[in-house]
Amino acid sequence: MGERVRVAAVIDETAEAKSFVLDLPPHWTYQPGQFVTVRVGEVARCYSLCSSPFTGEPAKITVKRMLGGHGSNWLCDNVSPGTELELLAPGGVFTPGSLDDDLLLFAGGSGITPVMSILKSALLRGAGQVALIYANRDEPSIIFAQELADLAAAHPGRFRLIHWLDCDHGPPTVAALRQLIEPFSGYEKFVCGPDPYMAAVQEAVAGSVRIERFESLSDNPFAEQPSSERTARVRVAIDGQNYEFDWPVRTKLLDLLLSKGINAPYSCRQGTCAACACRILSGEVKLLNNEILEEEDFADNYILACQAVPLTDDVSVTYN
Repeated sequence: MGERVRVAAVIDETAEAKSFVLDLPPHWTYQPGQFVTVRVGEVARCYSLCSSPFTGEPAKITVKRMLGGHGSNWLCDNVSPGTELELLAPGGVFTPGSLDDDLLLFAGGSGITPVMSILKSALLRGAGQVALIYANRDEPSIIFAQELADLAAAHPGRFRLIHWLDCDHGPPTVAALRQLIEPFSGYEKFVCGPDPYMAAVQEAVAGSVRIERFESLSDNPFAEQPSSERTARVRVAIDGQNYEFDWPVRTKLLDLLLSKGINAPYSCRQGTCAACACRILSGEVKLLNNEILEEEDFADNYILACQAVPLTDDVSVTYN
């Protein structure tokens, strides 16, 4: 189940995008680049936090109107200061392993939202170099234009800001991106934006790049889920607490935890968003579906709780 969260303020970022300042519950924490899931009627939508957890600023999501977008248009048309939204706790794995790494960030349009969280966090808490290549249709469509300019001015020795405007150059091509990223070949790379932009970035990088992609959720993650017979045993460390339960072999780990009243993070329940990601410490599980975790995530022992069923009689996982 989600929690009711009050909207403290609404900010017009551009003609198409608004930011919503949230009074998150004090027990909710988040990492740079993570997102929250918002209930919009009988559907749910994921929106990245553009705020940094380290700057002291209030939590904030930014929503850009999409043509035919049920969630984005409803939020922009109906939410005002004082509105209460039902949210699931922050989640996702689009976050740097270390803020001290040199980071090359790619954003397209509203894909700047999680990238902005990473950028501000790295500049405040990290020690590495940071570069951002930000693509937009035209200058008026640039979200956080002034804030980005201020960050570039405040960190001239560490932060390189590169704007790409389609109105001047057309959509960014692979060849153009290769030229832009050449000085940053050794940097850790992150990208969020429209699919064509992310595909061009992937081809231009020709190496490891962390991707954030949100899709409309076909299932309602706020709905109750069924359980089945008990056969295995699982130990779970979450929020500083340790639990141990019987785990039915046909029940997904997330469903088990929610049925026990544990506030485990989740969003899509389809294996496409990684909000439910946790790490396996011992034992083996099977993921019924995975469309988000990559080889580097598996190397770090990440699994998706919403898709994990036990393969061994004893399993241990951690969210801490």
